[in-house]
Amino acid sequence: MTNHAPAPRDTHPDPWIRRFHPAPGAPVRLLCLPHAGGAASAYFALSRELEPHVEVLAVQYPGRQDRRQERPLDSIDALRDGVVAALGPWRDRPLALFGHSMGAVLAHEVARVLCEDGDTPPLHLFVSGRGAPGQKVERALDELDDRAMVAALGELGGTDPRLLDDEEVLRMVAPAIRSDYRAVRTHHHVPGPPLPCPVTALVGDTDAMAPVESVRSWRAHTSADFRMEVFPGGHFYLAEQLQKMSRLVYDRITESHLVQAIG
Repeated sequence: MTNHAPAPRDTHPDPWIRRFHPAPGAPVRLLCLPHAGGAASAYFALSRELEPHVEVLAVQYPGRQDRRQERPLDSIDALRDGVVAALGPWRDRPLALFGHSMGAVLAHEVARVLCEDGDTPPLHLFVSGRGAPGQKVERALDELDDRAMVAALGELGGTDPRLLDDEEVLRMVAPAIRSDYRAVRTHHHVPGPPLPCPVTALVGDTDAMAPVESVRSWRAHTSADFRMEVFPGGHFYLAEQLQKMSRLVYDRITESHLVQAIG
């Protein structure tokens, strides 16, 4: 599933969207939304695995990497609105969504908007490492000091522990992480009709932040097909299970695209 040909220049420059491996021949696109504290680059490897069959778009939130000078957004609604506004040029092909942890919350909100706008609903929604909407966040990590907050993320495997040894880097990354955690903690889920698109939930079997049964509760949020996959690993199982996970994503997207085409 990997093609290492040089990527052509992106024809849709936008601060919100990164396209690491343009795939003009791919029949579908996959929009990937990062975890709290994460950046678009978290999905570079998945993009490489899925090209040229699926064109991966990775969201870049304000306040990190090349958007570091922008103020981070501490609201899921504000992040959702930014993502939806940026998607206009990319809706010319069927679009699936993939979100991990905070990204799962955001992907679900984006999917709801796309289902309400009278256009074609998302092809498929993948939610990873996150319980279903409406579940309370138990730890107010955004209220910790910088060092404790980043250390808590590091315990899950989401940051390099060496960040704690560099005060300058710590001060640079902490605002974005804090804003993301605040966005998740303060998000109020408004109940609504289940999505009309298939949903696949993914989780690591030792994920302390997303117990398997809480992830299984996503079943109630779709009127279409629901499936769940449990992988070996913790909250950031994705890196260790990249090939297996990317194959599953490819298979489910292909299946959903075929069903949509027949329908």
